Amino acid sequence: MEISVVRQRILQTIDRAKAAAAERRTRADEAARDYEVFLDRVAVPIFRQVINVLRALGVPFNVFTPGGSVRLMSERSSEDYIELVLDTTGNAPIVMGRSSRVRGSRGVTAERPLKPSVRIAELTEDDVLAFVLKELEPFVEK
Repeated sequence: MEISVVRQRILQTIDRAKAAAAERRTRADEAARDYEVFLDRVAVPIFRQVINVLRALGVPFNVFTPGGSVRLMSERSSEDYIELVLDTTGNAPIVMGRSSRVRGSRGVTAERPLKPSVRIAELTEDDVLAFVLKELEPFVEK
């Protein structure tokens, strides 16, 4: 094969990679804007409502909003939490739900998309509440 053909194909590959990276950055920027609105208008208010109910029931949890996420954390252990974060590492940015709980020396961590087939701007209060309730079960079972 001629070196000029190899060179041309490498240049085309580099151009495609640069274009894909620029497109991915654009999607990530748009997703970050949508995610901030989602946090402010949907996720944080639902997490605060959940915490109010839990406190009224005597279940010791707090809500924290560290940069770019919302976290429901046990007052007993900082390693027991439920949170939402924006994941921009894949082709399509997505809201990920994470939970972590520690029992003795055993820790269980889970991570799953909040709703994989839905755009961030289309996520609802019901989506957030359903996730929180499902992940809350191990913390409140006796």
